[in-house]
Amino acid sequence: MEINNNKVVSITYNLHHNDAEGELMQEVKTSAPYVFLFGTQQVLPEFESNLNGKKKGESFSFSIKSEDSYGDRDEEQIIDLPINIFMVDGKLSEMVQIGHYIPLNDQDGNAMQGLVLEIADESVKVDFNHPMAGMNLYFTGEVMDVREATTEEIEHGHVHGPGGHHH
Repeated sequence: MEINNNKVVSITYNLHHNDAEGELMQEVKTSAPYVFLFGTQQVLPEFESNLNGKKKGESFSFSIKSEDSYGDRDEEQIIDLPINIFMVDGKLSEMVQIGHYIPLNDQDGNAMQGLVLEIADESVKVDFNHPMAGMNLYFTGEVMDVREATTEEIEHGHVHGPGGHHH
């Protein structure tokens, strides 16, 4: 069975920065494969296009340029926020530490996360760029399984059961 829309896909992969010799940024092993519903925008469009038509047991390797993945780094996404929003009972929240990602909400209530870069007396510098912004990505892996999605999975827009969502 070939990978295409409304198929449940299970894959393993290694994600490297730039090329096969680049820094290993993520590894998905056979013990816990990545499982997703193909064609529902759960993964990068370029990622899907490179898997389209592949079958169980096939290997893959491809690169995705930064502009086709998470975009270039945007300096405007690095913001100084007032330190008082991070205070709990008069103290700086333990979550706020340089190098840590912290969960925040924007002015519309949308969840987001930012990387703490600096802590000053009056502000906290937070980077809201995606952690992989500005990086060219290189994937190598194998298609572990491809199956038809159930009607319920298609209606819900995600995989149910092992490796997927549980209701």
